[in-house]
Formats: sequence, C-alpha cells, structure tokens
Amino acid sequence: MKRWLALALLLAVPAYGAPAGYRLYADGKYDEAIKAGLAENDAAGFGAAARAALAEAASLGRPCLECLNNAESYARRAIAADPKFPDGQVYLAVALGLKEHIVGPLTARLHNYPSEAKGALDAALAADPNNAWTLAALGGWNIAIVHHAGGSLADWIYGATVKQGLADFAASFKAAPDNIVIRYQYALSLSDYDADRYRDQIEAALEQTVSGKADTVYGKLLQARAAELLALLKAGDGDAYAARVKTYLGYP
Repeated sequence: MKRWLALALLLAVPAYGAPAGYRLYADGKYDEAIKAGLAENDAAGFGAAARAALAEAASLGRPCLECLNNAESYARRAIAADPKFPDGQVYLAVALGLKEHIVGPLTARLHNYPSEAKGALDAALAADPNNAWTLAALGGWNIAIVHHAGGSLADWIYGATVKQGLADFAASFKAAPDNIVIRYQYALSLSDYDADRYRDQIEAALEQTVSGKADTVYGKLLQARAAELLALLKAGDGDAYAARVKTYLGYP
C-alpha cells in the first residue's frame, strides 16, 4: 500500500529534550541536531534524532534510503527506551511509509510496513489520545490505504476508510487549529486521493499553510511548496499539480 504517510508529519512535534537540540533542528542544522539528540541517550533524544534525520531526508530533494534507515533506527531506539513516548512511534511510522516510496509496494508488504506503521500509530494514540500529529498521521494512513487498495479491500484487510481518515484529520485540526504542517499534510493526502472531488478543501488547506506561522526552516520550506501547489491548482494545470504532489510525497 503506497503513500500512507508523508514526510510533512515529522514537523514541529513538541520539542522534548534539550532546548538547544531543538534550536539546531529548527535552524535546519540537522546533522548537529542528530548528534545532540543521540547524546541525550533517552527516548526524547532518540526521537529528536529521528525527527532531524527525516527533515534532512526531505530537504535533500532526492530519495535518501540511508537517511530513512537512520531515522527508523533512531525511532526504534526511542520506542525501546520508552514504548509510551508517542514521538518515537510516529517517527517510526513515517520512516516506514517513506521507505516504501523508495523500495516499492511489494517489498513494503513483504516487510509488513503498512501494518507495522498502523500498529505504531495505534500505540502512539493509546499513549496520548489528543496528539495532533498522531491523529493526522492516522488520517493520512486511512486515506492512502483506501486510495491504493480500494474501499472494500482496504476496509477488509486493514480496517481503513476515507470516512475515518477525514475524522482523524478533523480531530487533529481541533487539537492544533493553527498548525500549518497538518493542513499541508491534509492537502497532500486529499490531492493524492481525489484532487477534483476535494478541490475546495485542498485549496483552503494550502491557503492556511501559506498564511500561517512557520517557526522552523522546514516549516518555511513547506510554505513555499504550498504556495507553488496553490498557484498550479488555481491555474488549472492538473498534470503539473499532480506531478508536484507526487514529488512532495517523497517518490523518486
């Protein structure tokens, strides 16, 4: 199953651990942020390292399987240190979703990426039911699974439905109404699923992304991408829009 998560979800998760480490991440100094996180040697530190590794992968503008393998490793270390630390579970799910974009759906299914990602998100939700990032990730997972498996099969095998995905996103908006990253992810998820049917919702989400506040280098990058997508959408250039969405979802 493809595209169940997008890299946008890693952004601006509440900063646990040393403030200095978060500042490195926010300033786009990802290698330094990874080192600082690992030096903490606890769940929060390993989670911070995973977040920075994912941000670094996105910022390269090209697929980086090594980056994603590192992010997965750091996320698993965070989970091992504290299974109830939601960030570790969310980052694991994001890393697995992005790895699938590179290795392909068959390899992903053979390694059970979709189910493991869902299990990680369920664990994160159990630890913190109002975690906006977990809810948004679950929303993206549901919608993408339905998109690629079809409604009946997605529901039967994975319990995924578009209705649940939209409800998850709605809950994430309620938990974090001013979060531009979640709005951006919502726009990408709906664009990949059915850009024509959800045109109004997509346009509104992109506009909120562009007009909102970005506190990190990566957040500002997302705003620039949202502005580009919005211009293509308003220009009616469907092919260019669809191609750019695919690129921003992390495919080669």
